[in-house]
Amino acid sequence: MGSSISVRFGCLIFMVLYTVASSFAAVYTVGEGSGWALGVDYSGWTSDKTFVVGDTLVFNYGSGHTVDEVSDSDYKTCTVGNSISTDSSGATKIALKTAGTHNFICAVMGHCTGGMKLAVNVAAGSTASPSGTPATTTPSDASTRNTTGTTVYTPGVTTNMPQGYSASGTLSPWMAIVTTCVALFTWVLS
Repeated sequence: MGSSISVRFGCLIFMVLYTVASSFAAVYTVGEGSGWALGVDYSGWTSDKTFVVGDTLVFNYGSGHTVDEVSDSDYKTCTVGNSISTDSSGATKIALKTAGTHNFICAVMGHCTGGMKLAVNVAAGSTASPSGTPATTTPSDASTRNTTGTTVYTPGVTTNMPQGYSASGTLSPWMAIVTTCVALFTWVLS
C-alpha cells in the first residue's frame, strides 16, 4: 500500500513538472505553411515573434535542402562548410537552448543567397527580479505568442475569452497546471 502511494506521488510530481515546463515553451514551424524553401521572407516571418530559451524551431522541407546553424559571419556571407550543426532529414527540430542570435542557412549552393536563411534572436526567458517575483523578457503587449503549437498566455493582457483561456481558445498554462493537479490529486486520493 505504501509503495503504491509513493509511486502515485512520484507520478504526480513528474506530471506537474512536465506540465509547467511544457506550458511555457513554444514550438515554431519555420515559414509556417511555406516551410523551409526558396522564395520565403524569413525576416518577415520572425518580425512578429518573440523567441525565448526553451522554444523549438521545426524546419519542414523536401529533399535537396539542409538546415545548417552557422556563425554570424557565415550567415552574412552565406559561407558553407563551417556549420555548427547540420541536418538534411526533411524535418529538423532545433531546441533553442541559449540566448543570443541563432543563424540558419540552407547549405545547398545558391539557396542561402536565394533567401533560405533565418536569423532568430533568442531572449533569456524568465528571470527572477529583486523582489523575488518572476520577470519576463517577452513584450507585455502580446497576449499570445504567435506560434504553431503551444500558445502562451501573457499575464495582464485581457481578451474576450472565458477566464483561464488564451486568445487562441486553448487553456492558459496556469489553468492547465491547475487542471492537471486537480486530476492527479483526485487520482492519488482514490
